[in-house]
Amino acid sequence: MSSELSRAYHSHQIEVFADAGCDLVSGCTLNYADEGLGIALAARDHDIPVMLYFTLETDGRLPDGSRLRDAIRRVDDAAGGYVAYYGINCAHPDHIQVALGDLDVESSRVRAIRANASRLSHAALDVAEELDQGDPVELAVGYSRLRQALPNVSVFGGCCGTSVTHISHIAAAVTEP
Repeated sequence: MSSELSRAYHSHQIEVFADAGCDLVSGCTLNYADEGLGIALAARDHDIPVMLYFTLETDGRLPDGSRLRDAIRRVDDAAGGYVAYYGINCAHPDHIQVALGDLDVESSRVRAIRANASRLSHAALDVAEELDQGDPVELAVGYSRLRQALPNVSVFGGCCGTSVTHISHIAAAVTEP
């Protein structure tokens, strides 16, 4: 989907949220920059703040093969920095960590993490008979490393395979001094 098609596709829903008085809209599990750009432009059209979550594969790249850095730059450049902040979701902390080596000034734009409990790839998770819930303690350690590498992150949560147990461990890990 092109950015203009994404803009048109998401525009009505964003308009409804804006008219309802919502404070913010979000786009989650984005696979490529143009999808996020369309959402950002539609949000700007309706004067409502937006945050975007990109997802990453096991190699730290978006599913279309692009770098997180390049996706953030593309959206920020084309939307004039309209996105309030970015997040990463539906990827294990180990996969996110790989992407951090490419980030420069973009690291300050990443303010949210909602990671998968599983280290499995999206393809492996798609065909799994049971959802891999990973190890809650190991996941929390990964969040702790991400917290150190991305000091502007202030929104934490879970994605695929996480439970209350995972979230409890994550909360303890990110609030430790």
